[in-house]
Amino acid sequence: MENSYKETTKKLLADLPERSRAVLVKRYGLGKNTKRETLEAIGQEYQITRERVRQIEAFALNLIKKSKVYVALGTAFDRLKQTMDEAGGLVHEQIFLDSLAKDQGTQNHIHFALVVSDAFTKLKEDDYFHHRWTTDPALAAQVHSSLQNLCVNFNENDLISEDDLVKKFSAELQEILTDPKVARFADKWLRLSKALAKNPLGEWGLASSPNIRMRGIRDFAYLVLRQKQAPLHFSEVARQIQKIFGRQAHSATCHNELIKDGRFVLVGRGLYALSEWGYTKGTVIEVIKRLLRDRGPLTRDQVIEQVMKERQVKHNTIIVNLQNTRHFQRLPEGKFTLLG
Repeated sequence: MENSYKETTKKLLADLPERSRAVLVKRYGLGKNTKRETLEAIGQEYQITRERVRQIEAFALNLIKKSKVYVALGTAFDRLKQTMDEAGGLVHEQIFLDSLAKDQGTQNHIHFALVVSDAFTKLKEDDYFHHRWTTDPALAAQVHSSLQNLCVNFNENDLISEDDLVKKFSAELQEILTDPKVARFADKWLRLSKALAKNPLGEWGLASSPNIRMRGIRDFAYLVLRQKQAPLHFSEVARQIQKIFGRQAHSATCHNELIKDGRFVLVGRGLYALSEWGYTKGTVIEVIKRLLRDRGPLTRDQVIEQVMKERQVKHNTIIVNLQNTRHFQRLPEGKFTLLG
């Protein structure tokens, strides 16, 4: 199969003028040098402007499309089109090339076939999407719309499993596409978006989110705690960052970073939890104050039960704080209330 792509290219280039052929070979990396050269680099080599190189490239491609060889090779393009259709009719350029060949040289020949054939339309990379190819521009427009609708429902903190994201995306697709088979392409089409991305734990979110593009110890720590779903000592958080992400994290540095970030709450001696779990900042005595302020008088056991939901401390620590007569008063019926 690899040789067939190279043979197709060889036949397409055979009858071109020498310089036109050379420009295409350099431009698309079709020779021994597989690096695709820029218009600027080729222009400098031939001592012509980049615009002149672009004109030579366009002229050469146009000659190919008018040649008898191009028509004769129609079945080769048909096979490539069938392959793309079987991949959903809309593909991420690099992922598609990777699926067809491992080496860069063969990928370049396949890419050249995509460029030459009228069966394929290239959709260039922009702020929202990666480079992509389609055999059905109308389908591509519909998929783009669904992806953008999907992104609107995300905020910076959202994380979702790939299975759940595919389900959400499939629901978006079903609103505009009648083909019941679209769901099997949803996971591939997700890769087209530059707005959505996957973190090392396999969770999806906005590409701009610190939960996806981690920028420091705090972001890695957040993912560790989120995965463990339980408070951890800062030294254990540091160890898990090293274990899961292969990133060096010193315990002291980790402690200093977590204590400054509102996403984390110190719930015991060196133990951190996520504030999104319902924990709030403050000492044990501050937690008791808030509970009594919000709930009214409570028995000792009720206070202990509620505090233990927010702090991992010994019962005696709670009892000692509750007996602080500067802040709390024990009522005749045995309940405690705020003093004053």
